[in-house]
Amino acid sequence: MSTSPRITIVGAGLAGALLACLLAQRGFRVHLYERRGDMRVEQMAAGRSINLALATRGWQGLALAGLSEAVREYALPMKGRMVHQRDGQTNFQTYGLRAEEVIWSVHRGRLNQTLLDAAAAAGAEIVFHTRLDAVDFDARKASFVDDLKQRRFEHEFDILLGADGAGSALRSAIDQVQSLHQHTEFLNHGYKELRIDPRADGDYAMDPEALHIWPRGGYMLIALPNPDRSFTATLFLPHEGHPSFAALPDSRAALDFFQAEFADALALMPDFESQYAAHPVGLLGTLRCPRWHYRDLALLLGDAAHAIVPFHGQGMNCAFEDCVSLSQGIGEARAGIDWKAVFEAFEHERRPHAHAIAEMALENYLEMRDAVADPRYLLRRELELALARRLPGRFVPRYSLVMFSTLGYAEARERGRLQAELLHRHCDGRHSLAEVDLDAALAEAMALTDGYA
Repeated sequence: MSTSPRITIVGAGLAGALLACLLAQRGFRVHLYERRGDMRVEQMAAGRSINLALATRGWQGLALAGLSEAVREYALPMKGRMVHQRDGQTNFQTYGLRAEEVIWSVHRGRLNQTLLDAAAAAGAEIVFHTRLDAVDFDARKASFVDDLKQRRFEHEFDILLGADGAGSALRSAIDQVQSLHQHTEFLNHGYKELRIDPRADGDYAMDPEALHIWPRGGYMLIALPNPDRSFTATLFLPHEGHPSFAALPDSRAALDFFQAEFADALALMPDFESQYAAHPVGLLGTLRCPRWHYRDLALLLGDAAHAIVPFHGQGMNCAFEDCVSLSQGIGEARAGIDWKAVFEAFEHERRPHAHAIAEMALENYLEMRDAVADPRYLLRRELELALARRLPGRFVPRYSLVMFSTLGYAEARERGRLQAELLHRHCDGRHSLAEVDLDAALAEAMALTDGYA
């Protein structure tokens, strides 16, 4: 053990904690530093998304760490979208074709606690309230600041891994010695979180096995279930214009807006005005970072390398895939690892998929806020499912490839593009599935899927 490399991970969020667990289990000496407090004993900072969507890719990482059973105890299955119209009418759109094809709502804090416990149990040393301030890469020394004791100290490392999110301090440190040409493309939309409490009898106020969505074209409201029978609701709205957060200067204006657009949701939030005033507006952006590593010394992963918008529910899942890929690429603890080769291979493997899911997340925002209520979209979806039933395992909807498989994001996006073209050809100008030449669509789908690698 004494000869194994000293791996220092910056950031003890979801990705950092999972990576620390996986590498410690492989025999590495792991130090994990986190600028925030220990969420196992301290309340989570406000402004971060409370619950997340856990899909097949994320479960793969948890399984590798031996945590599937522990997480499944508090993960809630969502079988599809419950679409809410302005008049209060709803319709349910299933996610998959099989009963097991569900998305799981998980509480961010509780999942992070599970991962931290697992990392500590595997032997990782975790230090909180400690932020990265500077790095001397040549000397292999990182300077940290202990915000509780108000002191600076140096930490020697062999390998430095950045899992410290979109505002990564390690990415900034690398950029000072080697330009990463990083750029964040901010969306002109922001978000605000709200809470829907349980009913008076303690039960869920809405169907707990659905992701609820109120699509309104250029904006939307969504809600995910929590284990305490509440829902976390998130309003996505432009920053400027009409409607926008700027056009809602106070809680009263927001109340009037919700009464017109989301009346059924508003009826479930009697404390809406106080909630709206208390919760901040969050930013949404896509990080473009053409290079993720520096020599054989440091590597970025997860949001620190490729932060994306949340509209496909894949930020955490993609980061967990990073952790699995890197852990497997490194292998077991041993001397003589060619770290530069490991980093280059990781970046070569993961970059196309990170780019693909970033683009698909942006595209899915348009689908969620608009298309799910569009009759043309619904017809294409109906044909898509019909073809998927006739060609099981071959003609698979892009959404299912992303959420319910581990096929590379880049391959999923390309298959989705080809399949979308087919659906448009056979549905454009039609108003019902009865008007579609199903035999012709099936023949084309068979020829298309024969060409998949």
